[in-house]
Amino acid sequence: MSRIITFRGQLAMGVQERLSLHTLTGEKGYQLTKFQLMSSVPGASASVTYVGKVYSTDQTNKVTSTVDIGQTDLLGINYYQDTVAPQYPFSSQIIVDPKIVNQDMFVYITDPDGGTLACNYYIEIKALDLAKDEATVATLKDIRNAGSQ
Repeated sequence: MSRIITFRGQLAMGVQERLSLHTLTGEKGYQLTKFQLMSSVPGASASVTYVGKVYSTDQTNKVTSTVDIGQTDLLGINYYQDTVAPQYPFSSQIIVDPKIVNQDMFVYITDPDGGTLACNYYIEIKALDLAKDEATVATLKDIRNAGSQ
């Protein structure tokens, strides 16, 4: 049986937040299904561009606005812009990898133009029950991805 877990909040530029999902046995799996961004002052005259990312591993000291969809621990990206016509913001969400993880996820948002205006995020994650062998495989993949970064 699956259920949807949501996370929402506001982040300062370059600040990472841990989405606490881990369990003691690892028999819950999680799959990123939605990742949305919105400026903290939508439609204002302020011009903003955001790059938000969700990872399956901790990105401390690795926060960047550069996008490489080949990263094995990257789960999702969102590019948000309201520079040309603030009343019509543009947002593009990509779920890079619909893989199932059984550990925490990490989210951060940056402004490639050097802006400092905070950004809101909304994330939906599907929670799934995992069998013991599925939990073991998911844990080993998470460990391997963490070690290869």
